[in-house]
Parts: sequence; C-alpha cells; structure tokens
Amino acid sequence: MYRLEEAEELLKKYYGYRAFKPIQKKAIESVLNGQDTFVVMPTGGGKSLCYQIPALMLDGLTLVISPLISLMKDQVDQLLRLGIRAACMNSMLDEEQYQQLKVQIQEKQIQILYVAPERLRSGDFLSLLRRQKIALVAVDEAHCVSQWGHDFRPSYHAISQFIRTLPVRPVVAAFTATATAETREDIIRRLELQKPNIYRASFNRSNLILAVEQDGNRREKLLEFVQNHRGQSGIIYCNTRKEVDKIWDMLRRAGIPVLRYHGGMEDWERNENQEKFIYEQVDLIVATNAFGMGINKPDVRYVVHYNLPKNMESYYQEIGRAGRDGLPSLCVLFFSYSDVHVNRYLLEQSSKSEERLQVELQKLDAMVRYADTKSCLRQHILQYFGESAKDSCQGCSNCCEVRLGKPEMQQMEEELLNELRGLRLMLAIEEGVPSYRILSDETLLELAKKQPVSRIALEQITGMGESRIERYGETLLKTITRYQQEN
Repeated sequence: MYRLEEAEELLKKYYGYRAFKPIQKKAIESVLNGQDTFVVMPTGGGKSLCYQIPALMLDGLTLVISPLISLMKDQVDQLLRLGIRAACMNSMLDEEQYQQLKVQIQEKQIQILYVAPERLRSGDFLSLLRRQKIALVAVDEAHCVSQWGHDFRPSYHAISQFIRTLPVRPVVAAFTATATAETREDIIRRLELQKPNIYRASFNRSNLILAVEQDGNRREKLLEFVQNHRGQSGIIYCNTRKEVDKIWDMLRRAGIPVLRYHGGMEDWERNENQEKFIYEQVDLIVATNAFGMGINKPDVRYVVHYNLPKNMESYYQEIGRAGRDGLPSLCVLFFSYSDVHVNRYLLEQSSKSEERLQVELQKLDAMVRYADTKSCLRQHILQYFGESAKDSCQGCSNCCEVRLGKPEMQQMEEELLNELRGLRLMLAIEEGVPSYRILSDETLLELAKKQPVSRIALEQITGMGESRIERYGETLLKTITRYQQEN
C-alpha cells in the first residue's frame, strides 16, 4: 500500500514544494491505487507531477506518451537536473544512442520514459516494451486522440491498441488542459479507459488578466503596448505566416528586438529563434500557433493575439503560456471582424471532412461570441468549458479597467531582486540552461521578500528542493547576507 506521506516527501525533496494542490493529490492517490485516471487541468497547473511522483513510487517503468520532441526533451532535461532517471525515445537519436537507451531500459535504469505516439508502431520498440514491467502509461495532451479535440492526431489511435498487447495491463492516466464534455467522453472511449476517476481543476487562471481590444488601429496599439512592456517576456500570435512577417518587420523598424516563428522558415532558423527566446537573449517573439506547445517558459508576462484564433480551445491553450509561474500576466486579444471572414475561408478551403468542417465552424462561432461579448470574459471562458462562474471577475476588460500601459514596480526589495536575477543569469550561462531552470521568478520574488540567511530558512522557500539547495544554496545565502550588510 502506498502512503501519500511518501509522495509529499518526494515532492519536497525533488521539487521544493511543501504540499500538493487538491486535484494533484486526488489524481496521485488514484494512480497509486491502481485506477485509471483522467485529469483536466489548465496549462501551468502542474499536470506532470500527477504522473512523475507516482513514477518514483511504482514498481516498474512509467511510459509517458507526448506529441512533441521539444516538449519531451524539456521535461527530461528538467527531471535529470532534479536527479530523476528519465529518458526520451525519439527520432533524433542515432543508432548508437538508441542501443544505449535500450540497454538502460532492459537494466531498469530508467524510471520515466517519454515517447511519441508514432514510436508505438515500431516492432523493435514494442518487443522491448513487452519484456518490461510497465506500471503506468501516462497520455499527455490527450485531446489529440479525439476528433472533437482542437489538435487531433491520428497517431494517438495507436495507444489503446498498444496497451491491449501488453502482457499485464498497466494503470492508464490521461491528461489535457483543454477539453469540453464532448471531447472528454471521446478521449475516454478512444483510450479505452476502464472506469476512470475523473478530476477537473478549475479553468480559472486568476493571475491572467484578460482584455479584448476592438476599436482603433491595432498596429499602432500593438506597437504602443510592446513599447510599454519592454524588458518583459512576451508572445504575439498571428494567424498567418504573412501576418507574422509584417508584424515582425514593423516592430524591428521601431527598434524593438524581436524574433519570429512560423512554418515557412528554415528548420535551423526556427530552432535558433526558439532557443534565443527560451534563453532570454530576446524577450519578444511573433509567431503562428505552430509555436508554443513544447515551450515550458514560466515567466512569459504577456500573450497578445493580433488575430482572432480559430477556436476557444486554442485560445485558452495559447494564453495559458503566460504566467505559468503564477504571477500576474496580461492576455490581450485584438478583434476585427475581417479575421472572422479569413478564418472561415481558411477552414472551408482545408481538406477536412464535412463533419469535421461543421465542428470547426461551430468552434469559430463560439470564439467570435467571446470576442464580441460585453459580459465578463472570464465567465465566458469558464462557461464554455462547462464551469460555473461569477458575474464579475474584476480581472478582465469588461469588468474593470485593464491597464495596458507600463506595469507597476514590485513593492519589495527591488535592488536585491535585481542582484538575484543577475546571479541567476550568470549561473544559467555557466550551465548552458535557461534562467528559469535555475530558479523560477516565484522563487526569486520570495527570496527577495523573506531574505533567508540559513539553510533551514532556505528550505522554506517555494521551489528550493534538495538538489537546488545543494547547487545554489551557499551562493544565494552569501548574496542575501552581503546585501543585508551593505543596506
């Protein structure tokens, strides 16, 4: 019998958090009790802990099925830095690396193995897995299995067939950030989940401030907005490659350092720009929706939609890339009716079945209703996903005045905070990783506010697990102590 206390000890040891969120706790208990589990939790809500913690406790291998190499690589890199034995089986491995990983799996050196759904069609790989004890199969981005989902991928249909061929059926857990009731039912059916426990976190991301801008010249408004938020990390989404290039060029001409990302660029340039954004060499990127699914950058302070997205699911997922560290972040949608006609035309020209086309046109209509509503924007989103909400949230442009101008100064030790940011950047450069991998903004803010000067005090800071204290504790304490002495 597994003890939840043990799970909480692992949470503190590896991740530096003292308690699970209620949904995480229930999902972890469900998995540890051997029950199929379905978790709907917003981006940034901590879905990955729901399978990573059980993976450290269960007897056997945890297989995580994920759609993007960049997403898998990011997760594995973070786990390895925490001292967790994780690996990724993807098409980027050469033959020697593939054979080495096979040996590691056979010798039970891997606790968590990430794979793309396409890999489940490889006879050699399936033969390897059938000889292992698989304790848990975690399906990430589970909406990809449903034709009602906004990001349908036929390769996900191989998952249930793969599970049926295993000698002993493992626990199966599915995770998604965006799913209507119809999509949830389809996911359960297609993954053949057996009497799953279903847990839904609230879709309300209270730290996200929502705004819709309809009037005036949006190019001028966008330029003013970006200039007011220089120094903050941001993403601007456009619907077409042509629009991305236009906005990118406009911002460059205004002297703003900016990157771009879309499918018409060379692979090397896209990868280079993504790396520059993640490693904070440039704060701003203009992109189509091809950008972002594999990005786990927690300190994005704003997301702007220059054009109307095609559906609420995509919109919610994309604004969910802001404020993943829990700090206040802006989500601005510039709405023009011309975008509605362009989106409708693009959908009608696509090679979709008539049934699929009608589903997507209905989703577009729902997106238009959101952009055009005079009632609470947050309420509109929550109701779309089947959740009740208050009439007023005081955190959207329809309920209160949303400041799109320059953000206020943190009310705290700004000088110490800047010193800690500089230290974090230096450590990140030394280790060749993004700054947020060293310490999150949330952790930096808490360090600046509480100013711990002992290891015991440092252990009480959010995000300071054992591995981070061992690596950075002494340097942090010296920096804080010196600051206190000088001030």
